[in-house]
Amino acid sequence: MSFSYYGELCTEVYDLTKKVGQSLSGDIEYYRDRLKDCKGRILEAMVGSGRVIIPLLESGLNVDGVDYSSEMLASCRRHCEARGLKPELYEANLKELSLDIKYEAIIIPTGSFLLIEKRDESMKVLKKLYDHLEPNGKLILDLFLPDNKLDIHGKFEGTSTFSLSNGDTITMEEKLVEADLFNQYKISYLKYEKWREGKRIQSELQRFALRWYGVEEFKLVLESIGFSDVVVSADFDYGKQPTNSKQTFTFEATRK
Repeated sequence: MSFSYYGELCTEVYDLTKKVGQSLSGDIEYYRDRLKDCKGRILEAMVGSGRVIIPLLESGLNVDGVDYSSEMLASCRRHCEARGLKPELYEANLKELSLDIKYEAIIIPTGSFLLIEKRDESMKVLKKLYDHLEPNGKLILDLFLPDNKLDIHGKFEGTSTFSLSNGDTITMEEKLVEADLFNQYKISYLKYEKWREGKRIQSELQRFALRWYGVEEFKLVLESIGFSDVVVSADFDYGKQPTNSKQTFTFEATRK
């Protein structure tokens, strides 16, 4: 068993739980609406296996994708090819992103930005995204706050089971190993095991870190990078003011 960052088993589970075109509380519809007037190229950062990029492509938008995980990108390519789509997909660490392209918009749906564990790396990523935008280009991304279960349990628990089409089963267990409210992060281990006819045939351990930000805090972060005209919307309703910690917060900011 080895640690992985969105490895093979994790990608299989992701494909099952976040299917292509599956809207999460209206996020795909929101992004499609906010991007509908884009005439230039759009980049989905942390594109995953294609849940969001594919419906955007199918609506006629010109969208590229980038991800750090080769397994996720391979899955995304398969899904695109099955639908006759051929987007540009790049494998890269966002803090080192260097494309010879400027985008009219860059998006990071699903709260994926919170997976950047270290704060200084988050700032580097935002600067890279800023540099890859055209003047007046838009950055749109989602954030959320963690639940209140931040006690460190120290053992794997809460098994989830996923059935594959070939009869195999994947189980997933989570162990919270570190939580720091002051520094706003938590770290869990996710243990994946694949089973066939009662025998374990594959294991994978993922280190899953989550770093969160307050609404006003993140507005200041974006402005410190150089973004302007920051609009925060709650629950995929543009302009709706956030009112509680259980909402999803979508930030839209403009490169000066």
